[in-house]
Amino acid sequence: MRSYDDDTLPLQPPIRLPDAATLASAVRAAPLAGELKALLDPPDGPQAALSDASQAEEGDERAGDARVLEAWARVCRTRLAADERLLLELIRMFLSREPVAGRVPQALTDLGLVRQAEPYTLSWLGLWVARLIIAETAGQEIPVMGTLAGADAATLLHGLRSYPEAERSEELAGWLAGRDRERAAAEIAGALAGVSPLSRAVGVELLESGLGEEGRRALRGLLEEPRLGAVVAARAGREERRPTPDEIAWVLVDMAAALLEFGGGEAGEVIDSIAMGMDAEEQAGTIAILAFGDHPWTGRVLRVVIDHHPDERVTAAARKALRRLRGLADIRT
Repeated sequence: MRSYDDDTLPLQPPIRLPDAATLASAVRAAPLAGELKALLDPPDGPQAALSDASQAEEGDERAGDARVLEAWARVCRTRLAADERLLLELIRMFLSREPVAGRVPQALTDLGLVRQAEPYTLSWLGLWVARLIIAETAGQEIPVMGTLAGADAATLLHGLRSYPEAERSEELAGWLAGRDRERAAAEIAGALAGVSPLSRAVGVELLESGLGEEGRRALRGLLEEPRLGAVVAARAGREERRPTPDEIAWVLVDMAAALLEFGGGEAGEVIDSIAMGMDAEEQAGTIAILAFGDHPWTGRVLRVVIDHHPDERVTAAARKALRRLRGLADIRT
């Protein structure tokens, strides 16, 4: 099956899915569900599991639903892998989240992945299958609304990276339900140092504006932390906390890396975040120090500068910094 490079696929917003029983019912109602028994062989193939699961006794309904979905996922993978046109249309519909004008491939409807009447959009089953395939081919786990309520803080921040504001507030409210707000703020604050740059940016924003005074108090408690405190100050506009010379490179890379992590090839935004209005000569001087920040994303940020910055002086400085970074890595190891 074709692979999709996550660097070209921006983080996708969350989807809403019903429970497994509803999805399994949709499988049983799909036009091809009754036909596949005759088409698939041997008996222990996907259709056999589908047939057995659909006959599960009432006390085993949950296990039966899971087996139905597992079998149907294999059926869909097989059909889509055999016809790249179907795969591309499914992914295109998923990414657009918009109704299709005109007809869609009949095979997608027969698999229950597209609604059978206008407007033609992905069904619940189509969203579910597309999410599985994107996870397998691009490595991106697209979040499902309501699934982060029991997560720890690091998992919450990772999951919220792609959430629009309204959905983020809804998911945060579910996560906060039953939690003491001050302890919740402390848990998020405690996770910030160990998460990815974009997750860290999300966490700072939540503490600054999503958890009231408890969140802002937890954020203030981080300001004196090396590196992390400098990032917090830069993102929250805390001018009283100035970065030390050693922290400047780390902060610049962390903020650029958050843009890079979101994906979509927005190299210009990454470059602008480092440039900060400086002329090319000043940018080259700033780029030269990035190798000393010891940030895990430094190499990726420098590569973007090398590949996309329009000024040769800056790209030359980035190439030199990348060589220095590799040299320092060899010394450390």
